[in-house]
Amino acid sequence: MNAKDTVLQAAAELFGEKDPSAVDRWVAPGYRQHSSLAADGPEALRALVASLGDDFRYEGVRVIADGDLVALHGIYHGFGPDPLVAFDLFRVENGKLAEHWDALTPLARATVSGRTQTDGPTAPTNLDETAANRGLVSEFAEKVLKGADYSALTDYISTQAYHQHNPEAADGLDGFGAAAANWAEQGKNLVYKKIHKVVAEGDFVLLQSEGEFGVPAAYWDLFRVADGKIVEHWDIIVPIPYSLPHGNGLF
Repeated sequence: MNAKDTVLQAAAELFGEKDPSAVDRWVAPGYRQHSSLAADGPEALRALVASLGDDFRYEGVRVIADGDLVALHGIYHGFGPDPLVAFDLFRVENGKLAEHWDALTPLARATVSGRTQTDGPTAPTNLDETAANRGLVSEFAEKVLKGADYSALTDYISTQAYHQHNPEAADGLDGFGAAAANWAEQGKNLVYKKIHKVVAEGDFVLLQSEGEFGVPAAYWDLFRVADGKIVEHWDIIVPIPYSLPHGNGLF
């Protein structure tokens, strides 16, 4: 099985069937956890799966595989009082889940763009353009997001179509600009300090970054690229907790 198949099968048994014994089949003994929701190691994951209620279910939307890294984009139902949109990132080693990062945010009931936090194209296409798209988004991240050179936005983002799934931003560059100005008035400037991971498959490129959004924050940005320009964006922005149930850090 390749890394994508391994993660999908493991997730199906762990979070679909809610089978704690799946930990023995799919999780490495040295499983390293970065989530704020669970402690380190396979036994903590076993306890989490065993605690899932009858109303729990996972609604998968996207899967992006890049070497030994596999990202899932979907919605958890029954993991709390409200559905949670999530990015999960797994590292696979020797056919087992070896490491995990995630970000979760409440499902918005209404959005400025009218799009949901997860709708839009779901399957990676143009797989032969993976390297070029990774390069484009990586350069955009360093120059615009981290370097704050917003004069270069149109070098990377399409002026013809930019579909926005952040609940507080409208479509297009004007929509992004208006949302950024509104956030700044609230003391929440978009500050990117470090790009930790770039996960790319075809026209999808996922960034995991660290910065500030009023408070120290983790940014998860998923971009879709078409004809050499970014045309769609999904994201989750979460505060970095003061403490975690492990010593591995959020990144």
